[in-house]
Amino acid sequence: MNTKYKVLLVDDETLLLESLEIILTLSEEYEIVGKARNGLEALECINHIVPDLAMIDLNMETIGGLELIRNIRNQYDSMKILVLTTFYDERNITLAMQYGANGYLLKDSGRNAILTALLNIRNGQSVIDQKVLETLTKLISDKKSSKKSNTIASLTNLDSPQNIILPLSELTKREHEICAMIAEGFTNSQIASFLYISEGTVKNYISSIYDKLQIHDRAALAVALTKTNRII
Repeated sequence: MNTKYKVLLVDDETLLLESLEIILTLSEEYEIVGKARNGLEALECINHIVPDLAMIDLNMETIGGLELIRNIRNQYDSMKILVLTTFYDERNITLAMQYGANGYLLKDSGRNAILTALLNIRNGQSVIDQKVLETLTKLISDKKSSKKSNTIASLTNLDSPQNIILPLSELTKREHEICAMIAEGFTNSQIASFLYISEGTVKNYISSIYDKLQIHDRAALAVALTKTNRII
């Protein structure tokens, strides 16, 4: 007899908790080992039985979803985390993924989308809702170089205000997307998650970018990207 995949549901909406419980129970692959209405209740549940995966809303009282994700990841590195929320602004998306979420879905996702996301996460893949991905991509592309974090600049000592000319026209569309994420400080793992590709593929793209732009350091590339406003 196969052991069912243990899931903890965390949301302050009773109706949603009940709906998720029905969806997962009917699939016969999952066992609901706990239901919590906030992060504090979730941590108490985890102290009694550690689930394989936690489905977490972000907007909750006492301990919110982002803080809960960070707490879980610090204590239970192997536990999978799927965010299920109505919020897909830049802050929530980036912090959720940086804190260790394995997936990010919106609450208007249908039954099949939820079950598919769970299966993909169980198989070691990351899952990002298409709306979330589109929003994040737009936010990154719209950002001005003046908003770039000072952290990378301080590490590289490239403080010259003058613009840098990069042959960006030689890059493919995918390479442009990856450059935008590198400029925002995303890791290879995060880039892979957002673009639905492997980390190995990301590394290959970055190697190609280095060759085309004649830059061989990631931090230097990030700073150069923030200083360029011309394409040749």
